[in-house]
Amino acid sequence: MVEVFSSSVSGEKRYFVYDVESGSLMNVDAAAFLIAKSRYSSLSSDESLLYSSIDENLKKEIEGELLTLEKEGVLNSKPADTEIKFCGDIKAMCLHICHDCNLRCPYCFAKDGTYNTPKDYMSFEVGKAAIDFLIERSGVRKNLEVDFFGGEPLMNIEVVKRIVNYAKSECEKRGKNISFTLTTNAVLLNEDNRKFLNEEMENVVISIDGRQETHDALRKTPNGSGSHAIALKNAKEFRKIRGDKKYYIRGTFTKKNLDFTSDAVYLAENGFDQISLEPVVLDESDELAIKMADIDRVNEEYEKLAKTYIKMRKEGKWFNFFHFMIDLKHGPCVHKRLRGCGAGSEYVAVTPSGDIYPCHQFVTHPEYKMGNVLDGDFNESIQKTFFENTVVKKDECLSCAAKYHCSGGCAANALNFSGSINGVHEVGCALMKKRFLLSLAIYDAEA
Repeated sequence: MVEVFSSSVSGEKRYFVYDVESGSLMNVDAAAFLIAKSRYSSLSSDESLLYSSIDENLKKEIEGELLTLEKEGVLNSKPADTEIKFCGDIKAMCLHICHDCNLRCPYCFAKDGTYNTPKDYMSFEVGKAAIDFLIERSGVRKNLEVDFFGGEPLMNIEVVKRIVNYAKSECEKRGKNISFTLTTNAVLLNEDNRKFLNEEMENVVISIDGRQETHDALRKTPNGSGSHAIALKNAKEFRKIRGDKKYYIRGTFTKKNLDFTSDAVYLAENGFDQISLEPVVLDESDELAIKMADIDRVNEEYEKLAKTYIKMRKEGKWFNFFHFMIDLKHGPCVHKRLRGCGAGSEYVAVTPSGDIYPCHQFVTHPEYKMGNVLDGDFNESIQKTFFENTVVKKDECLSCAAKYHCSGGCAANALNFSGSINGVHEVGCALMKKRFLLSLAIYDAEA
């Protein structure tokens, strides 16, 4: 499959030919663009007129070059062998350290951090059993990962600390390495917590939606006041000590702030250089939801953000935007190309009571409960179902240029919006493809 597209994010119109299977990206002139587009997709009426004006000898020359590249396996290349044998090993785990939160965000899929369950806090005993389960199920894998999630995990920080110490000790005994990530809204990110996270966490994800008016409109405390001031203050203090270690400021944009470029710039100007802004995922009936009718407006904003991104980075105001990062030389490994995050196959989530699910978003779907770490029960048939749920099995993905970087999208979103983990989330797909093509144009602009 070949994607032929143009972009002006660099300040001038540039033309590209991208081979999906090989990952080859070529910058071409206007004539080659039209000829390639006529060969691999279709021309618009305006493009057809321009195509007809191209000199016939030039057409033959360019068509010959395209044919040569096809024979060399650079263009229109065949899919690689993507068969991987199921082994059942698990390498990563999300621990729901508590089903409770100190904020009340109306777009939260976890419903105030409770997942529609009574408030609950993970005990050390459950955490210990979860770590034992991960180690036993990791097989020959040497490098393991644990994500502390909530709710708000800092509300149960003492148990986090005990689990970290136990996991490090047990992995050392077994000759394995383990790394930790924690996601927080930063309200409780005080000096002691900042020090602990900086020392023990491989990555820290901090939720800030951007400008004060954006953030405080939705990320409120139980008494209705905004949380921006304390979250920003604590996050900036953490950034000071973090150095070059991994972290992310992760925001959410909704129908209410489709001008999210301003939020990204605001975060960058406040000293954060690792930024992610994610589109909210909500039922269409919700006033905050982003719908198919909003796609053109959101894509326009992504274009604006891409231009701003290139300009600021050139001017020395450097920052990373998660969805514009791409590595065409190495690219994702075959597992990620096929399954993305690996939810349900090599990654699982554990609730405060010890129940195991494919990921944190499946906790509200009891039919996907995989077992419990306290009794050792584990449903490998569900694990195998997720292992086999690859991007190459989804008809909607076969003709998408972003398929190996999206990997079929989020299984939980697919379930919620299509009724099946084998389906797709239409809005998410449209936005993913736009971000992917922009990332290719940015890669070219900065090469």
